[in-house]
Amino acid sequence: MSILVGYVPTETGKAAVNAAIREAAWRGVKLRIANSRKRGPLVDDSVADDQALEDIKSRAVEAGVDAEVYSLAHEDDVADSLLEAADAWEVDLIVIGLRKRSQVGKFIMGSLAQRILLQAEVPVLAVKSA
Repeated sequence: MSILVGYVPTETGKAAVNAAIREAAWRGVKLRIANSRKRGPLVDDSVADDQALEDIKSRAVEAGVDAEVYSLAHEDDVADSLLEAADAWEVDLIVIGLRKRSQVGKFIMGSLAQRILLQAEVPVLAVKSA
């Protein structure tokens, strides 16, 4: 059994990680912390640096959670990357962060969180930042 958290270096991402650590500690399961990078030149601010990911892993370990960090790669869609990882690792829960977006923003850009919520084959815990 394990939990997968999709992390981005934002307040929402931090809230998702905090919830995932609590959930993994409560369930006594492994935590897989994933950040997905678009293949090619780095132009995306959703990519966490290695030190930030290691700091999160350390926090999880301090909470008594067996944790691993993964840097995934995607072509066009981070949602597909996370869903594929969830299937490959046979996780029992996915934890994601939610941020408020306007209706126009959702219409133009779509919603990665919505796609994960609707397409995941396991339960999804959606967390908002404070």
